[in-house]
Amino acid sequence: MDKFQDIDIYIEEYGQKLIDFLPNILAAILLLVVGMWIIRMINKLVTRFFDKKEFDVTLEKFIANLIKWGLRILLFVLVITQLGVESASLVAIVGAAGLAIGLALQGSLANFAGGVLILLLKPFKVGDFIKAQGVEGNVKEITIFHTLLTTFGNQIAILPNGKLSNDNIINYTKEGIRREAITLGISYNCDIKLAKEILLNLIMEQELVLKLDDKMPMVAVLELADSSVNLTVRYWTRNEDFWSVKFYTLEEGKRRLEEAGIVIPFPQRDVHHYNVIENQRE
Repeated sequence: MDKFQDIDIYIEEYGQKLIDFLPNILAAILLLVVGMWIIRMINKLVTRFFDKKEFDVTLEKFIANLIKWGLRILLFVLVITQLGVESASLVAIVGAAGLAIGLALQGSLANFAGGVLILLLKPFKVGDFIKAQGVEGNVKEITIFHTLLTTFGNQIAILPNGKLSNDNIINYTKEGIRREAITLGISYNCDIKLAKEILLNLIMEQELVLKLDDKMPMVAVLELADSSVNLTVRYWTRNEDFWSVKFYTLEEGKRRLEEAGIVIPFPQRDVHHYNVIENQRE
C-alpha cells in the first residue's frame, strides 16, 4: 500500500511540474514554427533583393545559404532559452559543443573556409565550364560547403570546397575564347604542301573560326612520327562554338584529304619472314 502511495506522490509532484512547464514547451514550439516561417520569408526576400539588383549568381546563392543557416542557429538558441536554459549555461554548453563539433567536423570547416576563398578570389563562377579534381563540367551551384558541377552526361558532381580551393583548376570559360590544336597524320609519300593548303582552306572558310591579327589560324608540321607526318591545325573560336567547329573540322578534314589522294595512315608494323635452309651434314 505504501508503494502505491509513493507512486501517487511522484505522479502528483512531477505532473504538477509538467503542468507548470507546459507553457514553456508550448511557447518553444510556437517560437520554432513561427521562426521557421519567418526564416523562409527572409530567404525569399533575400532572393528577390538579389534578383532586382542583378548580383552575381555565385555570390547570391552563397550569401543566401549563409543567412539561412545563421538564422537557424539563432532560432535554435532562442528555442533552447525559451525552454528555461539560462544564457550563461547555454553559452558554456554551446562553447563545449562547438569545440567538440569543431574537432569532429574539421573537414566541414575546411570546406566552409574554401567556399569563402572561392567567393572572394573568384577562380570560377556559376555557369563556367571547369576541370578540377579529375572532373569536367559546368558549375551549377556553389554552396557554403560544396560546389556542384553538371557533367557531360548530365550527372551532378559534388566537389568539397576545401579541396577545390587548394587544387589545380582549369577554367575554360573565363577568357571567352579558346584555342584548339587538332593533329592529323598523313603518309610520308604524300604532298605535305597540298595537305597544308587543304586544311588551311577548310579552317579559313569557317565563319565561326576567329581571324584576328594575333589569332590567325595556322597549319604546320608538328612532328615526323614513326608511321606518319603529323600536321597540327590551330585556330581560335568562341566558347560556345568550340565543339561544333572541332567536330566539323575533324570529319571534313579527313574527307577532303582522302578526296585529294592524301593517305591518312594508321599505326602498323611490317613483319618480314625469312626461310632459312640449313644444310644438314650426313
